[in-house]
Amino acid sequence: MTDKNLTVSGKIMKDKHVRQWTELFPEQMGVRLDKRRKLEESGSSPYKNGLKPDTTFKILTERYSEKTKEEIGETPRYKIAGRVMMVRDFGKAAFLQCDDGSGKFQLYVNKQVTSEKGFAEYGLLDYGDIIYAEGDVFKTMKGELALNAREFQILTKSIRPLPEKFHGLTDAELRYRMRYVDMIMNAHTRDTLRKRSEIVRYIREYFYKNDFLEVETPMLHSIAGGATARPFKTHHNALNMELFMRIAPELHLKRLIVGGYNKVFEMNRCFRNEGLSLKHNPEFTTIEFYWAYATYLDLMDFTEELILGLAKHVIKAETIKYGDHEISLKGPFTRLTMREAVAKYTNSSLDQMNDREYLLGLLKGKELDQKKAAGLTWGKLLVLCFEEIVEGQLIQPTFITEYPTEVSPLSRRNDENPEFVDRFEFFMNGWEIGNAFSELNNPTDQLDRFAEQAMAKEAGDIEACDVDYDFVRALEYGMPPTAGQGIGIDRLVMVLTDSTTIRDVLFFPLLKKEHLFSEEE
Repeated sequence: MTDKNLTVSGKIMKDKHVRQWTELFPEQMGVRLDKRRKLEESGSSPYKNGLKPDTTFKILTERYSEKTKEEIGETPRYKIAGRVMMVRDFGKAAFLQCDDGSGKFQLYVNKQVTSEKGFAEYGLLDYGDIIYAEGDVFKTMKGELALNAREFQILTKSIRPLPEKFHGLTDAELRYRMRYVDMIMNAHTRDTLRKRSEIVRYIREYFYKNDFLEVETPMLHSIAGGATARPFKTHHNALNMELFMRIAPELHLKRLIVGGYNKVFEMNRCFRNEGLSLKHNPEFTTIEFYWAYATYLDLMDFTEELILGLAKHVIKAETIKYGDHEISLKGPFTRLTMREAVAKYTNSSLDQMNDREYLLGLLKGKELDQKKAAGLTWGKLLVLCFEEIVEGQLIQPTFITEYPTEVSPLSRRNDENPEFVDRFEFFMNGWEIGNAFSELNNPTDQLDRFAEQAMAKEAGDIEACDVDYDFVRALEYGMPPTAGQGIGIDRLVMVLTDSTTIRDVLFFPLLKKEHLFSEEE
């Protein structure tokens, strides 16, 4: 095909996409497009640049809201910018409620005060436009703060109408798919996601304060390891090799401990090719950290201090509400072994926890594959009893310790009872929030555990991890006794912000692909 034909073909394809998209425009957009055209014809760009506010609505509110009209008096001339969320038009004057992300503020446009060009531009305004104004602050007859606009310009013309103000974006699917609109219309959404950022910032600063080094490890792995989970697969063309999206950064972080860094952490993105639920998204955020010469017991104290600090400094309360539950974040948190927890919540004795048949009986009537359960080992049965009966009842912050060795392939065996490992999981609101253990640093034991995982994978366990021989080699050079933990940021934010689904605390949760056009198009 010649260059000319390629150009013609490209233009046809471009025109097709433009036509398809514009055919989806709602009728109300025609009026807005006409106003955009009039702005252009008047010599005013509908997409201006270089006009900068010199204050925020939050600052103006804090500075003047408590003052009387007389106390405000004559103010400096302020420059503001924001999105118009409501218009009360009186013909020759109007009040505009604007939002700049920091808060809401009222703008007063008046034909007698606003410049002629500015008032003319106001005539082409639509709800949702982003505007710029200059003026002084005053209080209205009703005692409301406002900026008296001397100059007024439309910075960005909003072509697509926003949802009706008083109902907003009510469809849950649309809220997550068009998160940008949800954030415009819903201050609660913005507040929740802002709180997420504050939580992440506090956690980072907590680790800096405790002399941890923040590091970055690969997201593309040649071996799926560090956790038992089903990975996402991809392919590197240049190297012609299969790669896996990171399911956990654990093995790389422990290589850094071998290399001589004694305290490391990573605020990391992980990917697991698993289902969606109120608590699960295939792409999620954790903080994972490793501390040489510490034990899992040290990490319990460290975690208590972190959670309480979050409560005090970010949430501003030591007790929070989640749904109908009141959760106290003031330590010390409850500490139970897994056997103690199952015994407590089933009114059983500790001795009965060692009886495999008794554990199997506890699971009768539960919605699970009873035949599969009957084939489980004692350790896996204990864990299943805990997950099915106990986990959902751990509303207050609780550490569960003494996990069976067979379900903990990377944990250090307990010196007194090698059937268990030195591990805890941290629960709150009935959810697992964190997972920690004293790390396995015996290379021979680690290779045996990897081999067991490989056998499980051969038997059909798609979540079993692969053998990482290089990690075994790293351990053969010697890793100091170390404790490590991973904390799920998304679930932690859910609890601290009283959010009912993980989608509420993700800026852009994963959704099914949206089909805007028919296949024929």
